[in-house]
Amino acid sequence: MKELVQNFTQQLKEAKQIAEKAIISESKNISNIVITGLGGSGIGGTILTEIIGDSCSFPVIINKDYFLPGFVKENTLVIISSYSGNTEETLSAMQQAISKRAQIACVTSGGKVLELAKQHQFDFIEIPGKMPPRSCIGYSLVQLIKIMVAKGFAPASLFSDLDKTISLLEKENDSIKAESENIAKKLFGKIPVIYSLGTCEGAAVRFRQQINENSKMLCWHHVFPEMNHNELVGWTTRNENIAVITFRTAFDYDRTVKRYEVCKPLFEKYSSSVTDITAKGSSKLEQFFYLINIGDWISCYLADLKGIDPVEVKVIDHLKGELAKF
Repeated sequence: MKELVQNFTQQLKEAKQIAEKAIISESKNISNIVITGLGGSGIGGTILTEIIGDSCSFPVIINKDYFLPGFVKENTLVIISSYSGNTEETLSAMQQAISKRAQIACVTSGGKVLELAKQHQFDFIEIPGKMPPRSCIGYSLVQLIKIMVAKGFAPASLFSDLDKTISLLEKENDSIKAESENIAKKLFGKIPVIYSLGTCEGAAVRFRQQINENSKMLCWHHVFPEMNHNELVGWTTRNENIAVITFRTAFDYDRTVKRYEVCKPLFEKYSSSVTDITAKGSSKLEQFFYLINIGDWISCYLADLKGIDPVEVKVIDHLKGELAKF
């Protein structure tokens, strides 16, 4: 896993090359967009909606279930994101998209999704397979960007932002790893509580998922300002087993930043530590990928501290095996 994380910028370069060669058709009369996918395949859609949220003129919904929303019909673009191509929930949603005659585009490494895409002549982009899906967010997210740009729903400038992202991560590689290792030591033996300040919840979710899968740890996340209206009231007792991590970007709203500044002393009073991670880069894409990369490294260093294999996911394999019996 550490090798995969170390090769993240190379993955982004390869992903861009794949995107440049991909042929995506024009969509007609689109009124809404659904990106459907789960886990490591689905988080890219969550992040994409935050990156393009202020520029896309169509509603974009993230779907992470067996069923599509009732509004899906001929004027809906449904993007199928399944790394393996065999995610059962995503295949169920895909079959519904077909029956509803939605316009469909796919991102996958193979499996039934690729088979159906070829059979029905849907747009699809095939990415390299045989890796843990969570380690391939660069491949999948870049292809989601390609589809959205090609269909006119996202700015083409995202690709120049991608070049800047690669340069940034290569330049900051050593400092990212050093900071990640130090943060992992603070989180070792603790329950991480991850907060984002409104603009990068997708990166915080990704970090939570990586701690779950790579570090084999439970944690939770929440987002400002929503947590001020509920979870904040729970901060009443000191707990040495809790460590707070915040994800911050240059795009955080000033009122939201002020909310956090008011709350931070409370977190410091009742937890073992509070660590702010501030994204580097000038664009949203750069800052999101920066946070993704540092979160991935933290999860790997936590696995090292625990003496465990970050790659194995035996409990998920067991779940799939049991479900296969029905």
